[in-house]
Amino acid sequence: MDKIVLASGNKGKLAEFAHLFSPMQISIIAQGELGVQDVPETGTTFVENAIIKARHACQVTGLPALSDDSGLVVEALGGAPGIYSSRYSESSPGADDASDAANIDKLLNALADSPAGAARRAHFMCVLVFMRHADDPTPLICQGQWQGEIALQRAGEHGFGYDPVFYCPQLQQHAAQCSKAEKATVSHRALALHALLQQMQPLLSHSAI
Repeated sequence: MDKIVLASGNKGKLAEFAHLFSPMQISIIAQGELGVQDVPETGTTFVENAIIKARHACQVTGLPALSDDSGLVVEALGGAPGIYSSRYSESSPGADDASDAANIDKLLNALADSPAGAARRAHFMCVLVFMRHADDPTPLICQGQWQGEIALQRAGEHGFGYDPVFYCPQLQQHAAQCSKAEKATVSHRALALHALLQQMQPLLSHSAI
């Protein structure tokens, strides 16, 4: 196996996965490069949406697929924005007019009355699903969490999404201030991928795909 289609058009995710898979000489190809359109995420959980996206990419390309459904979970907001993280600031359901900047603005406004510290506790959640083919009855499913809190204001120039306002106490900096190497040690995506790669080892070593 030397190619996996990433069931996402997010350039930030593509860059992270390409970096994390590079030591194994596996190419991660964005689904858009293969003519795959986004599929409606009709699930109610991260796991359901990840499976929907991976199966769709497999069906269209015939390649093994990796999907990532991730988001920000804020305790004070009852778990929001959750599975709607990328769509948090949409003017109406399905409007597709949300942006990273608008999502952050809405989040900061929602937490305006919450003081710094425990009241703004949050975590990034990532669920990865790997499917060998569209009818794979036993997809590999792994998850990871990155604990932190929502800062009072933005900081940093790296990353994407909510990274500018996600403060990591372990590293004592915002996610958007972290290097790729630093994120690869603590991020939700890196932790989920580490677990996934452990499960994938038998497939890789025996060329089962």
